[in-house]
Amino acid sequence: MKTDVREMSPSAHARFAGVLYLIIAVAAIFAHMVIPDQFIVAGDPAAMAANIAANESMFRLGTVGNELIILLSEIVLSIVLYVLLKPVNKTLSLIAAVSRLAMTTIHGLNLLNYYFVFQLLNGGSITTAFGPDQVNALVTLFLDAHSIGFAIGIAFLVPHVLILGYLIVKSGYFPKVLGFLFIAAGFGYLFDVAGLLLVSSYTTTPGLIATVIAVAEIAFPIWLLVKGVNLEQWKQHMS
Repeated sequence: MKTDVREMSPSAHARFAGVLYLIIAVAAIFAHMVIPDQFIVAGDPAAMAANIAANESMFRLGTVGNELIILLSEIVLSIVLYVLLKPVNKTLSLIAAVSRLAMTTIHGLNLLNYYFVFQLLNGGSITTAFGPDQVNALVTLFLDAHSIGFAIGIAFLVPHVLILGYLIVKSGYFPKVLGFLFIAAGFGYLFDVAGLLLVSSYTTTPGLIATVIAVAEIAFPIWLLVKGVNLEQWKQHMS
């Protein structure tokens, strides 16, 4: 009996996507939480700048290094998810992929804010134009700009998450509940990004929204890794 390679492909893609989600999640924990928490000193720009200057290599590797891992993984994940969901609706799957790639591009450009920080703290010729207090203020400014740039990138992820949820619901080869979770997460992302970018007093993501997003972003990769794709339903879309 011959093995149909095409029957193996959807499950292989699903598990590959699950691995990429896992890589992104682990790298993001270090890049956005573990490493920054060791350097950021709220309300004390001088101490924060001194922390980064004293441990620049660790800060570079922990933030920029992990960000590069995330960005490269995001590019591949965008394509793999497109392949997985194009049998449901090729156009919507393409829009979702482009949306995620747009976010990835913005987040890549956003890394320039970190390099401005490094230039200021390395004591190059540019720093001679500023006093110590000005350097510290500029370091804070570029770190804040990085946070806002990240939020702008997430704004482009919103269509991806909403469309992904819809395609999962319609697919039949993934559980509908995962799709509904992603739709809820999409509206959560939308509310959060709108607050961060448009409301000056909005600084912290509400716990309920963070929970919904986390559940969706964890449940889907676990399903991809453990269960993969319902091949019978996949074949119906391909026929």
